[in-house]
Amino acid sequence: MGLSAYRPAMVFDWWLENVLVFALLLLLAFTYRRLPLSTFAYAMIFLFLLVHEWGAHHKYADVPLGEWMKSWLHTKRNHYDRVSHFAFGFFLSVPVREIFVHTTGHRGFWSYFLPVDVALASGAVYEIIEMIIAEIVTPEQGEAFVGMQGDMWDAQKDIGLAGIGAALTMAATRALRSRS
Repeated sequence: MGLSAYRPAMVFDWWLENVLVFALLLLLAFTYRRLPLSTFAYAMIFLFLLVHEWGAHHKYADVPLGEWMKSWLHTKRNHYDRVSHFAFGFFLSVPVREIFVHTTGHRGFWSYFLPVDVALASGAVYEIIEMIIAEIVTPEQGEAFVGMQGDMWDAQKDIGLAGIGAALTMAATRALRSRS
C-alpha cells in the first residue's frame, strides 16, 4: 500500500479507494489471535490488495494494464476495474470460507456457497456506497469516480464478476478437498 500512495494519479481518489482497505487491515490486526487464518488465506488477501492498489494508484479507469487490454478486447473501455472485481471474489472467498468454517464448524455445501453469496452481497453494498460517496463528494464527476466509462450496467457487471470469481475459487477448493 505504501508504494501505491507514492504520487498516485489522483490523491483524493486514492484516499477514497483505500478507506475500506484501512478498515480491513485494522480488522485483520484486531482479529489475528482470535480468528487466525491460514497462510494461504492471508496470501490471497495480499494478492487482492496488490490488484486493488495498482488500480487505486493509477485511477481504475486509466490503469496501464487496462489500456493494453483495450486493443486485445477490441473495446474503448479500460476493463481493469472488472479485473479487480473478479479478483475480489476470486481471492477473498478463501478467507471468507475459513472464517465461516472456524466460527461455525460447518464444512459442507454452505461453506462453499456462503463465500459466493458474500462476494455478491458485499459487491452490491460496495457499489451502493461508491454511488453515495460520488454523489456527496464529487457530484459533478460522479460517473468518472465510479468508473462507469459510459456503461450503464457497470455495477451489475462488476457484482457478477465478483460472484464468478468466488464461484470459480470455491469450485476449485471443493474439487481439491474431495481429492484429498
